[in-house]
Amino acid sequence: MKLTPEQRIQLHGFNNLTKSLSFNMYDVCYTRTREEREAYIAYIDEQYNSDRLTKILNTVSEIIGAHVLNIAKQDYEPQGASVTLLVSEGPIVGGPNESFEESPGPLPDSVVMHLDKSHITVHTYPEYHPNEGISTFRADIDVSTCGEISPLKALNYLIHSFDTDIMTLDYRVRGFTRDINGHKLFIDHDINSIQNYIPKEECLLYDMIDVNIYQENVFHTKCKLKQFDLNNYLFGYTKDSLSTKEQEEITRRLKTEMDEIFYGKNIRS
Repeated sequence: MKLTPEQRIQLHGFNNLTKSLSFNMYDVCYTRTREEREAYIAYIDEQYNSDRLTKILNTVSEIIGAHVLNIAKQDYEPQGASVTLLVSEGPIVGGPNESFEESPGPLPDSVVMHLDKSHITVHTYPEYHPNEGISTFRADIDVSTCGEISPLKALNYLIHSFDTDIMTLDYRVRGFTRDINGHKLFIDHDINSIQNYIPKEECLLYDMIDVNIYQENVFHTKCKLKQFDLNNYLFGYTKDSLSTKEQEEITRRLKTEMDEIFYGKNIRS
C-alpha cells in the first residue's frame, strides 16, 4: 500500500515496528612485508579508532533525529574498536515526511527525522593473511530503530564516512503495529530496493546485486567498486616501483580477494 504524508494511518498507540539496517564495508590493501602489514593495521586503527567512530555514530543519530542516552566505546588490542550508542526519541517539528520517500537520506546539514527508542553500534575488524600479502579492514554498523523513520536514511552518510571497496547491506522490518481498528501493519513504508536509498552517482560506481524477500520484508544488496586502479591498493608506494609481472600478480590476488568477499565464497586461482 502506497503511503504518503497525506495518507498517514492513525495508529493505536505507539508504532511498534522495528527497522534494522546492517552496513558492512570492506577495504582491501596489498602489503608486501610483515612490516607493511603491521603499518597498514596501525593506520586503520588510527583512522577508525573509537573516538572517530563515536563521532560518526553521533552524526547518524543527528540525521535520524535521536537523543543519545549512553555511549560505550572501546579500542582493542592488538587491533579493532567498538562503539555502542543507546538512543531515544528526539525533538521533531511536524511530521517526518521524508521517511515515506524511497530516496537517499541527508548528509549532516539538516535534521528532519525522529527515532523513538533503539541503538546504533559499530565494530571494526582489521586483519591480514599471513602469507598472501592481502590486508583487509571490515566495519560492521547496525542501526536499529522503532517508529516511523527508516534507518536507511542514514545510509548515504555512512557511505560517505568510509573508504569502501565492497559493501554488504541488509535491511529488515520486524514485528507489527496496529491501526485504530486493530488491523495489523507489518510495514509502514514502500521499499523496492536498498539501492533506491543510495545516490545515483554512488550507484554508478558499483556493481550491485539485490537478493530480496519482499513477503518477509527482508532486503539485501551487495556492492563492489567497478573501477580498479592498482595504486589505490598499494600501501606506501605506487605501481611504478613494480615490474609488469608483479603488477599483474598483485592485481590478480586483489581482484580474487574482492570477488571472494563479494560473492561470499572461496574462488580457486
